[in-house]
Formats: sequence, C-alpha cells, structure tokens
Amino acid sequence: MQYSLGIDAGGTFTDAVLIRDTDGVIVQKTKVITTYPDPLDGISRAIDELDKEYVRNVKLVSVSTTLSTNTILEDTGFPVAAILVGDYAIPQEGFPTPDYIMVNGGHTSNGEEAAPLDEEKVRTFALEVKDKVAAFAVSAFFSNRNSDHELRVKKIITELTGLPVVCGHELSQEVGAYDRAITAYLNAQLLPITHQFIQSILKDIRARGIDANLLMLKCDGSVVGMEEALERPIESIFSGPAASLVGASYLAKLDTCAMIDVGGTSTDVALIKNGVPELSEHGAIVGGWKTMVKAVRMETSATGGDSHVWISDHKFHVGPRRVIPLCRAAQQYPGFLKQLQEGKSPSKKILDENVQSTKYFVRTGFKPIGLTKSEEEIYDYILHTPVSYVDLFQKMKKQPSTYAIDNLIKKRLIQPIGFTPTDTLHVLGELQKWDTEASVAGAEKLAKLLQIDKEEFCRQVKRKVARNMAADLIAYLIEGIPADIVQRILSGENFTRFKVETPVVLLGGPVWAFKEEMEKLIDAQFIVPENAEVGNAAGALVGKGIKRVEILIKKHFAPITGEGVSNEELKEAKEVVEYFVFTPEGRKVFGDHVEAIAFATNIGKKIVMDYMIGAGYCNNEVEITVTRKDMVITEGEMPMESKIIVLGVGTSRIVMDKNCIPDYMRKKAFSFSKALDGSYSGR
Repeated sequence: MQYSLGIDAGGTFTDAVLIRDTDGVIVQKTKVITTYPDPLDGISRAIDELDKEYVRNVKLVSVSTTLSTNTILEDTGFPVAAILVGDYAIPQEGFPTPDYIMVNGGHTSNGEEAAPLDEEKVRTFALEVKDKVAAFAVSAFFSNRNSDHELRVKKIITELTGLPVVCGHELSQEVGAYDRAITAYLNAQLLPITHQFIQSILKDIRARGIDANLLMLKCDGSVVGMEEALERPIESIFSGPAASLVGASYLAKLDTCAMIDVGGTSTDVALIKNGVPELSEHGAIVGGWKTMVKAVRMETSATGGDSHVWISDHKFHVGPRRVIPLCRAAQQYPGFLKQLQEGKSPSKKILDENVQSTKYFVRTGFKPIGLTKSEEEIYDYILHTPVSYVDLFQKMKKQPSTYAIDNLIKKRLIQPIGFTPTDTLHVLGELQKWDTEASVAGAEKLAKLLQIDKEEFCRQVKRKVARNMAADLIAYLIEGIPADIVQRILSGENFTRFKVETPVVLLGGPVWAFKEEMEKLIDAQFIVPENAEVGNAAGALVGKGIKRVEILIKKHFAPITGEGVSNEELKEAKEVVEYFVFTPEGRKVFGDHVEAIAFATNIGKKIVMDYMIGAGYCNNEVEITVTRKDMVITEGEMPMESKIIVLGVGTSRIVMDKNCIPDYMRKKAFSFSKALDGSYSGR
C-alpha cells in the first residue's frame, strides 16, 4: 500500500496528514507547535508522531510553509545586488537594497532596443559587490517584450562571479519594470534559504527510509516540483491560505466553495471555482513590497484562536496581536496557574493592551541587540518564567514603560501570554485540549472588570469572533461594501440578512464551535468537514498542477519605405499593419491577425504542456482551456490588442494513473540526486 504525506508549517501549528493513494482517504494526522524561526524541527516532530510503517511507504511528500513569507517580513534574507536596466524612477521608500545600480539599456513596448546596453558598467559593478552578496537580481525595461538585455547581463555576471542571477522576465510577463525588479530581488534573497530548507527536508525523509518525490505548494494553490521550487521560492509566499483553500475543496468534496480558515493568528477567507482558486488581479504584497506573484485572492483579518482578548475603556477587544493562550501557558510553565490565580490586578485607569490582569511576558530564545536603556532594564527582569506588569512594577520599584515592553515584543525578545478565544472555548466547555482552570481564572478576572459573569463574558467574546468571521466573508464576496453597512446588517436589527449561494467550508482547530453562531448571522450552508483541523496539510498535498500562460498580441503600424512598391501605391498607403506576438520565448511578427492568434494559442499550449509533463503529468491528466480578451477601439475593426490566456490544470497526484509512474519516478530520481549532493543551486 502506498501513501502520500502532506505537511503545512503554519505560524502557530505544523500539521501533517497521511493519505492513502488508492482512494484518497486520510488515514492519520498530527498537529504540533511550529518551531520558530526554523520550521524544520517542527516538521520533523510532526512526522515522528505518524505511524512508521505508513511513513516507510510514502511515495509523495508535499509541503506548504511560511518560510518565504517570514524571511521577507523579518528582512532576514541573504544579501542581494540588483541591476536595473533603463531609466527607472525609484519610489520615495527606495529600493530594498543599497547595492543596486541603473545602467543604460532596455527596450520599447514593441520590443525594440531603446538604448544600447552599458555592459562595461555592469562588469564594474559586479566585480565591486561580488564578495558581499549571495546573488544578483536583474530587471530591464520591457523585458517582458524582449529579454535580450536581461540575458546579456546574466551572462556577464555568471562569467565574472559564478553567483546565481534572477531575471525579471523569468518570473513575470506582466508590464511593470519596477515591480518585476522587486520580485526578482526578493526571489534572489530566498534562493539560498530555500535550497537549505528543501535539502534538509529531503535528508530527513531519506533518513527515515522514505523514497518519495517532493513537491511544494505555491501561493496560487498549485503544486510544483522541487526544481521550480528552488528557482522560484518567491512563489511560495502565502502558500498557507492557498493550502487551506485547496484542502477545504478536497475535504468537503466541492469544486466550488468559499472558505473561512481560522488559524492561531488570523482568519483567511478565499474562494475556489471549478477546482481553480480565484486569484488576485494584483500581485501579492509582502512586507510592504508589491510583487508580480500571482496569489490566491483572500481577505485576512487579525482574529484567530490565539488573538489577545483585553479590556480597556469598559469594553473588551479581540486582537490584533497573538499571544500564548492562558490554558496552554499553564501546561508549558509549572506554577503559572497559581501565579495567575493569585496575581494582583493593575489599576483600571492604566489598562491597555500590555497592562492587563491576565497579561504575562516571558523571554524567547532570540539574542538581544541594540536595546535602549529602558528596554534593557525591563528585559533584565523578564526571564524564562512568566511575569506580569504588576510583577515588573514591584521588581523595578517604578512604573515600567509600556512603550519599551511593546518594542521588546516587536523585536521578538519577549513572548506575551494572555486570554484568547481558545480560552473562551475552554471556559464554555466546547474545547478541552489544555488547562481549563487557567482559562476560567482569566475569564473571571476580565469579566469582573465588566461586571458580568465569566460565562456571559465568554459568550460575548465568542459572538464577537463569529461576527468578525462573518464580516470577513461578506467583505470578500462583495468588494467595496462599507464596513459599517456590513456590521449593521450583521446586527440583525434592520430586518435584513446576507444570503450566500455557494457553500462555505469552515477550517481550523475548534472551528465547529462557531458554526451555529455563523448560521445566525448569514443565510448560507456552512460545512465543517471531517479533518477540518488539518485541512491546510491536506491542501498542501492535493493541490493540482496549474500552469497559466498569457500571451499579448499587439497591433502595430509600420511605415512603408517605398521599397518594392510603385509611387501610386505610396500615395494610397503610408503604412502597413503588423501584429507583434510577445511570448516568454521572444517576439514574433505577423502580417495577419488570424495567424498571430493561432500562433499565440499554439505556443501557449506548448508551454503549458511542456511544464505539466516536466512536473510529472501525462497528456491525459491535463485539461487545457484557452480564453481570449480583445481591446477594440472602433467597433468592426481588428483589436488593437488581444490577450490569449492558456490555462492547464492537472489532476491531483493522489490516485495517480499508474501508466505515468515510470516517467514520474525518473523525474524524482533526478530531483533527489541533484538536491542531496548539493550540486543544484537554483540558478
């Protein structure tokens, strides 16, 4: 019997599922705390908890991870130099690295050379920075129409330095040279990290006797082989929400559905139609940088199971920050329950997010660097056992700076502990995973401030979380609707109610606890499928192979020079119509629109099929659809521009056609040998 292993390393938990290949049934699942900042230890622990006999028979491993996202958000990527070919306008926020230059060159929108490439300046710069960077990024004006200058720069750098080079046209064919430059830069930052991550996973599964292929989930919900994952790690940002969406569709057995995924830190809402995730019209934004990476369109809010519930101004707030739930902290830190129960409460007048009767702080494993005097003073009193604001006040003999405490949290030097929606469910008896006594103690302290009992307080928190989830769903489905209108309708005081036609799948740990509340707020079919708590790990595994190719056809008027035509003809016609076809493989010119369309369609299909076959699919496993969008200026005339969009969708790797296995296994053997001997660098 053969099995497939799906792994999702999320912000709070790392989940793993084993699926039987013959029928797609989940035979085993596990959930462990994510190890931060390196998720590899958590992934290894998740696999350790699975049945070893099943694991030995795994033939496919697929992973989704927050590694790329966190690396960009925390600015911990490898140093990269960038070469911008053309007259770039750098925005006020600047380019993400000081090691960049602009050189003459680039092309026009028709793919013609705008200026000669300054190769000497490229050589000088490459030699200046080669010893302090790990890779180069190159972006040229209209390289999506003609990639010649980017490729020439890449050749020069490779010959001079031997370092990896990422070109903008390799990642996107969209217009926008600066955004392509940012995308290439971020991708180059991630190359060494991703290589190390994938190599470590491969070594781990090989050490367990697993002979399997490794796939990774992209942020558009598709899976890719290891070679592409190494070359384009930027495409794995936000793969977590994509995994959840694909997993929701798989677990609920629905090709079309909306999804609400409640995680520890946030709630994500997304939609899948006919088995293909709905994508954002704009590139994914990560760490404030706009990229050209196609990602699942999603609505995300800072409400999750670990969101901090706190009191100020005689009302409670949920989030936006994440804390360790009281119930979990009581199991993690001996003596914490008694400390919580007997701890003194701060004055009501000074309550804020960090000054709470249920808020505690504990050191992380990060090394402090560049602390202010105030931060250093507070940090010295926060050790590896929890302390509250009142504890700090008593130890320091003065009022601690909440600003300094906040900075220590932002610098990840201390981890906050507090009351959460997870604690709420423990108090209400709807979840019994950790120490309920700690949750009850926290609820009593907070409820007392509002002069209500602990059960009523927890019911109000639960309703607030459900309403936030409902608002996220409506905001996603009806873009542009004002938030106050959504809240008024959800309140139910105006004899109106939202109705959602498509089924809504709920994913996450104890998400079933919110189903009844959601049904009161919105008229929809809410589904909590079996194994909903590990839907993201299932999604990491069952994501389909998806390849999109967009090819632009542009009408062009070329002047007639008179060569080969009579004077009479010149009087009648001053120009001739041509059609430029811009493909990832270069520019082609046609004199006939029909021929241009046919060429674009055929080359698009070829690129898609070559990709899918390279990813291990057979011809009969891939469904290709072609759509065409025309821009017409005058009715009845040929379009000024046409865009051919070719979409290839492969079947899930689970329950594979056995006739495909020989080619697939040969591909796998190549992947392993390249990765494990360290010879593959993602260049």
